[in-house]
Amino acid sequence: MEWLLVHKKLLEWYAQHGRKKLPWRTTEDPYHIYLSEVMLQQTQVKTVLERYYFPFLKKFPSLTALAHAELDEVLKMWEGLGYYTRAKNLHKTAKLTAPRLPNTYDELLKLPGIGKNTASAICAFAYKQERAVMEANVKRIICRLHAFKAPKEEVLIEIAHQMLDRKNPFDYNQAMMDIGSMVCTVRNPQCNLCPFSKNCKAYKENYFQYPEKKRKIVPTRKVNILVRHFNNKFYLQQREGRFLHGLWGFEEVDGIINDAEFLVDVEQKYTHFKLEAKVYLLQEEAYEDYFSLDEINQLALSGVDKKILGYL
Repeated sequence: MEWLLVHKKLLEWYAQHGRKKLPWRTTEDPYHIYLSEVMLQQTQVKTVLERYYFPFLKKFPSLTALAHAELDEVLKMWEGLGYYTRAKNLHKTAKLTAPRLPNTYDELLKLPGIGKNTASAICAFAYKQERAVMEANVKRIICRLHAFKAPKEEVLIEIAHQMLDRKNPFDYNQAMMDIGSMVCTVRNPQCNLCPFSKNCKAYKENYFQYPEKKRKIVPTRKVNILVRHFNNKFYLQQREGRFLHGLWGFEEVDGIINDAEFLVDVEQKYTHFKLEAKVYLLQEEAYEDYFSLDEINQLALSGVDKKILGYL
């Protein structure tokens, strides 16, 4: 493949159609770029842009401000984004690196929650280094170009670095991600607009199921949740489970408390499992960790607990 010609076409497309005004593309602040990369993992640009990115930066305007914050504050600002481990790792990394992130790929990889793609993105976008970014959209482009059904990660990374425009790594990487999200889409790709169509095996085959998707079986968890209350205050505890660790929630119990009153059935879908909960009310004398409804609204809650709060 003639990379100079491809790079020229790619940059021409990006100049005309690229999302150049996204706020994390108009800054050189490593913290702002790092935050965007973490938020955009498993989350759409529109959601991050409209609801989370700016409020988070207003609350924690610098890596130092984030490092000095309490984890509960960070989780509250992350509420609704899901994948809360991202927020906890963001907080840990701030504590380890404030006031500024490292500027080398190897040092970034040592930090909590920063993998190869995030490290490459920070190097390419914040520090203008020659690193190829490998996220889901870029992976799809490469797999379609080569008709890869189940490629190994190291093969994709090697090809990505071969393709990299070393003179323009910032614009090249942004263009690749935009092509993947706007043109080489999962469904109904617009091949007539794509700079790669001439060299694309998927286009020639008229078959676009690259890479192959593995079907995920999402398990269902069935639990009983007990809402203890007294004088309009409710008992909550900080969760310690693998997926919702650090969030506040109502108490999960084994079996049913005899004096408890059934309130409602609640379902909540998470990425890794579906939760089906039977919720019960029990009035008893309040002790520690009882909160008013106003106080509960200041805590970071999981999706199922927010639904229960709605019934209360």
